[in-house]
Amino acid sequence: MFDRLEDLLIRFEEIMGELSEPDVANDQKRFRELMKEQSNLTPIVEAYKEYKKCKETVDESLAMLEEESDEEMREMLKEELADARNRIEELERELKILLLPKDPNDDKNVMVEIRAGAGGDEAALFAAEIYRMYVHYAESRHWKVELIEAEEIGIGGMKSVTFMITGQGAYSVMKYESGVHRVQRVPETESGGRIHTSTITVAVMPEAEEVDVQIDEKDIRIDVMRASGSGGQCVNTTDSAVRLTHMPTGIVIYSQTEKSQIQNKAKAFALLRAKLYDLEQQKKHDAESELRRSQVGTGDRSEKIRTYNFPQGRVTDHRIKLTLYTLDAVMNGDLQEIIEHLIAADQAAKLAKMNEG
Repeated sequence: MFDRLEDLLIRFEEIMGELSEPDVANDQKRFRELMKEQSNLTPIVEAYKEYKKCKETVDESLAMLEEESDEEMREMLKEELADARNRIEELERELKILLLPKDPNDDKNVMVEIRAGAGGDEAALFAAEIYRMYVHYAESRHWKVELIEAEEIGIGGMKSVTFMITGQGAYSVMKYESGVHRVQRVPETESGGRIHTSTITVAVMPEAEEVDVQIDEKDIRIDVMRASGSGGQCVNTTDSAVRLTHMPTGIVIYSQTEKSQIQNKAKAFALLRAKLYDLEQQKKHDAESELRRSQVGTGDRSEKIRTYNFPQGRVTDHRIKLTLYTLDAVMNGDLQEIIEHLIAADQAAKLAKMNEG
């Protein structure tokens, strides 16, 4: 591990040197690549430099203890020694986590697709609430949310909704939300006061660039039509809605949220790319089923990941057996505590896997 850290330290210093060269500043592509690499290496390099400093403190304190006879001074040195050793242990753990292989999709924006499952109208109402939960969470992170497609029902519910979240590291956080979400509560329509259980599915897909997925135009059928449902004056009077059918996979994308056919087409293609890229990722996951088992719920869409129990004000994440009695805050977008626990559990599982190897 320490050989690798020394190599990264040398590489970091090389990058800093390159960035100070005037030629690099003129080459925007190269400049961006170096800045990104520098940004990725900075937390590792800072932790490693602190580790080395603590090691020096230990050596110095031990040397001074051998020579020092004053009891008060010796106590101070022993305290300094204990603090440095404790910090070294913490930094070793931190560095192991920082050196874990990074998911190449972590820095990407995400496409999120929410679908009502079992439970009829109640499931559609819950789908709309989960959509709002993610919008509030994204806003708290200063991320941008863009609606791509929504199939609404009259009572404020959504049979399905697809949206894009744009923001630094969105996938690294949102990927843990893929799976089946279950709600337990008394529906407003239920006169007997019985608790119903409904489900929705959430699919989180990394945004795919054109270089990530090659789409052959011959494989696509494009239909244009008038948008349905509410919209601006010209939304429903022009052929602005776009439906893409990808023949090899049977994937159908419908986009009608924009007034312009060009914008709807761009959104539809962005979602199609994400879905095709996601299919590839799923195939890789299936081929590496052992690896997927060592991760915390970032693969299986049929996995029941979380229960929202309204009568008890409780949220339970089944993957890490975490229960919080902060349902109102969670539904208002306060997901950070759950996500931090999931990231920690995922890192612990990967570290355990690495130590086995």
